[in-house]
Amino acid sequence: MPKVTMRVNGREVSGEVEGRTLLVQFLREGLGLTGTHVGCDTSQCGACTVHVNGLQVKSCTTFALDVDGAEVTTIEGMANADGSLSVIQQAFQDHHGLQCGFCTPGMVMAAAALLKENPKPTEAQIRHHLEGNICRCTGYHNIVKAVLAASGQDVSAIAAE
Repeated sequence: MPKVTMRVNGREVSGEVEGRTLLVQFLREGLGLTGTHVGCDTSQCGACTVHVNGLQVKSCTTFALDVDGAEVTTIEGMANADGSLSVIQQAFQDHHGLQCGFCTPGMVMAAAALLKENPKPTEAQIRHHLEGNICRCTGYHNIVKAVLAASGQDVSAIAAE
């Protein structure tokens, strides 16, 4: 069986995988990082979103072997070094950007990718960027507020829904 080695959340890891092993399977089953969720298995819902070499990737359609040697960040790697919530995670909590929590890891990872690319996105840009992530509970309103807050912008301009 082929061996894969990568840096996950700052830690070098390796393991044997079948060629068909998906990154999400390697993370969840091989490494015990269950914060990355499996939702649709077709790259539609975004629950499995992680960062590979700084880019937003849906891990349910990415083979583990394809990220051999890469730097991977999961939701578990988003917290601050002292274990406290990151600015984005705190904003999701403060602005009630979650309900059941199933989509939250993918939403946080997508938001982090957006803010890295565009530190001060508009509401429309946030909504456009999050189109690849499905939330069945919140209606996205508070998620958008959380992303705006994480970017340091005033959220009071968004009308309550």
